[in-house]
Amino acid sequence: MIDDSRPAVVVFSTLFPSATQPYAGVFIRERMFRVAQTLPLTVVAPVPWFPFQSLIRRWRPHFRPDVPRREVQDGVEVLRPRFFSMPGVMKSLDGLFLALSSLSTMFRLRRTGRLDILDSHFAYPEGYAAGLIGYWLGVPVTVTMRGTEARHVLVRRLRHRILRALTRANRVFAVSASLKHLATDLGIPDGKVVVIGNGVDLDKFQRLPRDSARRAMGLPLDANVVISVGALVKRKGFHRVIDQLPGLLHDFPRLQYLIVGGAGPEGDCSRMLREQVSRLDLATCVRFLGPLDPRDLNIALSAADLFVLPTRNEGWANVFLEAMACGLPVITTNVGGNAEVVCRPELGTIVPKDDQRELGRAMEDAMRRRWDADLIVEYARSNGWRGRIAILVQEFRRLANLRQASGIPSAVEFHENKPPILLVASLKSRKGVKRGVRGQHSRK
Repeated sequence: MIDDSRPAVVVFSTLFPSATQPYAGVFIRERMFRVAQTLPLTVVAPVPWFPFQSLIRRWRPHFRPDVPRREVQDGVEVLRPRFFSMPGVMKSLDGLFLALSSLSTMFRLRRTGRLDILDSHFAYPEGYAAGLIGYWLGVPVTVTMRGTEARHVLVRRLRHRILRALTRANRVFAVSASLKHLATDLGIPDGKVVVIGNGVDLDKFQRLPRDSARRAMGLPLDANVVISVGALVKRKGFHRVIDQLPGLLHDFPRLQYLIVGGAGPEGDCSRMLREQVSRLDLATCVRFLGPLDPRDLNIALSAADLFVLPTRNEGWANVFLEAMACGLPVITTNVGGNAEVVCRPELGTIVPKDDQRELGRAMEDAMRRRWDADLIVEYARSNGWRGRIAILVQEFRRLANLRQASGIPSAVEFHENKPPILLVASLKSRKGVKRGVRGQHSRK
């Protein structure tokens, strides 16, 4: 029988930090490694692959960098099977390829008692693949909606697969109420979706004395400092902030804009941003700091007066709370869960997406206004991780007893469920397959 007080959880996500991409999917690690303090946890983070992709790196160095096939991070094993994925095409098949390629890894974890619950992040392709794997292996599945679903549902083929993923899941976690509404609008029962937002690590992010932080950053003590943090991709809107700087410099001549971040899974627009800065003659007031570790990011945030991120799509941005923990008001757009984080006027300003005039007006007003930094910090402190992780662990424990009640097939029913030929071949290739299946049966 599964120990329902300590079910073994497998985190399933194609986006997860590695030695070569330390900031990719760090928000997933921040959340789930806290679960690992209570429940046994393994990460399966498949990496996309297709023949000759190394050739693409000759002119796109950041394209699908090589990552270790296995790592141990903070005592948690991270496994990275490869799955076939053509860049830019056949995206509607990614979910199937992901399921087939990850199946043997999942089977080994299931056979050795390390997979009681399959916890997928993003509805597609991970959630779709997890639904198939959970059915084949007889384990409950959860799907965490993180924001990409809002744009994927606009694509007909992906909308259907997202619906299948959410329907197959035993529980759907949404990082914001807006994503829960998206799920229920698709027909998912309200009671199946639980909102568990992200939190802020208050040990890593706390307000430092502004003057000392500015000295550490080499910034003028009397400057107006604006900061943005995120992957350098167009969706985040760094270029929109840069467009506002020439007008703002008339009233704030010592304005400094700090850009923190590097290439992300969606691409790298750093060259475009640097060309924009050069074209607008802003080299003296814009600083590209690159990716920063939490300690250095805490210093940069503490040195600033205002956080701005006019993103076009978001689930629940951890960085808003990290900025608030350093006493910064936040300006962002009315997309995803942004208004759920910046939920009161004393915390910042929500502007319409793609409205440059309102963005500029909000930035000017924010730099003239005297904000109550203590109030902002207190709000951030009320959004720590402890309460959110307690709810998540409780949900996992509840699911540990639901395999029979929910009708999920058991591991010994593989052949009745007619799994893919690839699974059958994998099982037959193992000398101990019969002993392995009996072992599964004995755990019930």
